[in-house]
Amino acid sequence: MANTAHLMRRQSSRDLYAQRSLDRMEMKELRGRLVTMENGHPIHRTHVMYGATNQAFEDTSPNRRSSETPTSKASSGDDRGELKPEGVEIERESWDSKLTFLLATVGYAVGLGNVWRFPYLAQKNGGGAFLIPYFVMLAIEGIPIFYLELAIGQRLRKGAIGVWHQVSPYLGGIGISSAVVSFNVALYYNSIIAWCLFYFAQSFQAELPWSECPKKYFSNGSYTTDPECAVSGPTQYFWYRTTLQISEDINYPETFNYKIALALIIAWILVYMCMIKGIASSGKVVYVTATFPYIVLVIFFFRGITLKGMGDGLIHLFTPKWHKILDPVVWLEAGTQIFFSLGLAFGGLIAFSSYNPVDNNCYRDAIMVSMTNCLTSMFAGIVVFSIIGFKATMVYEKCLKLRNETLLDVFGPAYKSMVFPEAGQSVSVDLNGNLTNLVMPNLPECDLQKELDNTASGTGLAFIIFTEAINQFPGAQFWSVLFFLMLFTLGIDSQFGTLEGVVTSIVDMKLFPNLRKEYLTGGLCLICCLLSMGFAHGAGSYIFLLFDMYSGNFPLLIIAFFECVGIAYVYGVKRFADDIELMTGQRPGIYWMICWKYLSPLAMLSILVSSFVELAMEGSAYDAWVGSEGDTVRKPWPIWAILLVLVLILASVLWIPGLAICRYFGIPIIDDEERAWFPAEDLRDFHGIEPRPVSTIETLLFCTRPDGTEGCCWPGCCETDDEE
Repeated sequence: MANTAHLMRRQSSRDLYAQRSLDRMEMKELRGRLVTMENGHPIHRTHVMYGATNQAFEDTSPNRRSSETPTSKASSGDDRGELKPEGVEIERESWDSKLTFLLATVGYAVGLGNVWRFPYLAQKNGGGAFLIPYFVMLAIEGIPIFYLELAIGQRLRKGAIGVWHQVSPYLGGIGISSAVVSFNVALYYNSIIAWCLFYFAQSFQAELPWSECPKKYFSNGSYTTDPECAVSGPTQYFWYRTTLQISEDINYPETFNYKIALALIIAWILVYMCMIKGIASSGKVVYVTATFPYIVLVIFFFRGITLKGMGDGLIHLFTPKWHKILDPVVWLEAGTQIFFSLGLAFGGLIAFSSYNPVDNNCYRDAIMVSMTNCLTSMFAGIVVFSIIGFKATMVYEKCLKLRNETLLDVFGPAYKSMVFPEAGQSVSVDLNGNLTNLVMPNLPECDLQKELDNTASGTGLAFIIFTEAINQFPGAQFWSVLFFLMLFTLGIDSQFGTLEGVVTSIVDMKLFPNLRKEYLTGGLCLICCLLSMGFAHGAGSYIFLLFDMYSGNFPLLIIAFFECVGIAYVYGVKRFADDIELMTGQRPGIYWMICWKYLSPLAMLSILVSSFVELAMEGSAYDAWVGSEGDTVRKPWPIWAILLVLVLILASVLWIPGLAICRYFGIPIIDDEERAWFPAEDLRDFHGIEPRPVSTIETLLFCTRPDGTEGCCWPGCCETDDEE
């Protein structure tokens, strides 16, 4: 391990100069500070060994000073029009305003999972007690990694591929893996947007098509209800039969779904139109897509709290079941929900933050967006379960009414004082003064708690349970339009961030250096649109489920683990803290450094191992719809589906070791040696940062030496480093 770390340090220690690009937004943020000029050229500062890990950048430590004279404030004004560094490419895009960045990041992080997965997990895993593991995992993995990605993107000013290649040429595979996962997720994620568009269009009918079962009329004027709908119910029938046109097996797609195919094409056109000018266009769209879901949630909140049964739903959601805290599966699901809810390791956060000014306060952004995401989940849980409580109460009262009508027909008014035996048994009843023996009929089971438990996550919650509840509302069409428009906006701005991670990585790799970004984005959307037709047939929803379960879960956990390792053990956690201090003026607390080096990697590894163990013990299968039964049955994945899962996972994660091996043998894969402008001395002067000695706690926890370099903390390692 020590030799590997030393090899990375040596390979990445090049005499590379930091190039400075003329970025108007950054210069505004720095109050007009410019780089000192000599004979019309920027001064290149002497490179000093900094940290124990990577010397690929100029010295940015607050504890070190360049041998050159610090930038002169007075001399910057005259050279403003002449500053044009050598070899600098086109100026990097930047956000129109801080609000635009925050809205884009909130829109990216707050997605469909906040509405349709968190409420389900909370009521399933202990109600209010679930919030304890939820916020613990937020503190040790969610916010630290979110903070890490925002900071490293802002510091190195590139997409995921460029960032991790710049950290170390051996780690460039992390960025490629993020881009591949983002591509795979974007491929199937637009299917959800297409389904929302389809339901949105259907909501304008005079009567919602999922409110009643379709009828087959005969020539004599009589009709019969569709038998599949009769056993399944109108909402399930509309979802499985009308929308998905689902087959009973993944191996037999049966029909091509032209309606969903058209919805997919429209969805991809909308995504492209919103991203055509990069963040210049998507940045304006997020003013609508990031705020509209909150407006709708507030409207549904006030509607929900006026509904009968709202209190039962909220009590069911938040009543703590403390014994659940001891269940390791609860902690696993809390950690997994935090991780995927914040959109970590996709590369989208790195791409977004790379467009920020160099002195943006990324720490405040990380706290603000992370907490907004989690509070949104809790608020959405209140909204969802207030309406689920109403739906459960309506079903319960309807069941009681049917039960009482049956008893009244059989036993008359005397049933109110009877003790009922089991169904099928004989019972003596006094009917009009005559003792009569009757057979106890089968009665429906009416249980409010069971109805409250009968919830689901994902598409089951959105397209079946919630639509069934909306059917009970007066003016159901209005509420349906609002709900599916909210889901559409939640999905599409998360799609922006996911695709932006892919596009930015391709641009930074210069795979198509002469291709304009709007053409690149259009080509990417076209390829995704064509491939997504694989989700528009009878077995498409099963393939969607396969992608949803495996294309992101395991690869993203592996990527996040290597991101923490890359920062803590290759780049150097002290150097990273120094960079953040230069950018924000405040040094990260010791807690965040402990998380980056120890807690967050351990959390990622624990979740990953636990997920593999759970998969090995419980196996994996899919719920296939059986029309004749009006219900789903569990079926094992076929061999070709398991092979597809392996391809999806390996195609994502093998880039990490593969690129490192290629680099070891001198085979270049990523050709990106451009270093983004980072005015270390200007930032040091601007924030008034003075050299500070290495603290005792840094020495103990991170093996930081008095000269600022970092060693390894296991026995015998530091001695080896000293000898080298």
